[in-house]
Amino acid sequence: MSWLFYALLSAVAAAATAILAKIGVSGIPSNLATALRTSLIVPLVWALVLARGEAHALKTASTHNLVFLALSALATGASWLAYFKALQLAPASHVAPIDKLSLPLTIALAALVLREPLSLKLACGVGLMVAGAMLTLS
Repeated sequence: MSWLFYALLSAVAAAATAILAKIGVSGIPSNLATALRTSLIVPLVWALVLARGEAHALKTASTHNLVFLALSALATGASWLAYFKALQLAPASHVAPIDKLSLPLTIALAALVLREPLSLKLACGVGLMVAGAMLTLS
């Protein structure tokens, strides 16, 4: 399957995450909710790795891979903790669009750090994403 299928699946799952998490954080601390969610994800992902026979690739993981995956994990943890706290404090319809500002931020960082091309069309799209997120706050 193509990258587009997985990207769309990710978007659908992220949308469901917002609603399910909003319901799940009611009545418990947001950090506990994040810990519970993370505790459920870890064994599921390891089961997938084992079922697909991908664990052997651990031998080929370099220090470079591990350092950047560790940094990514820290960023993910910070994102999840902040996201759950925001969901506890505000409607999902406000939190999710602001969270999705990660899209234009990712595009900007990809251009700066990874030297990915940034066209006028892409820059306009980023501007519209930001404007759309801001319009949801009114």
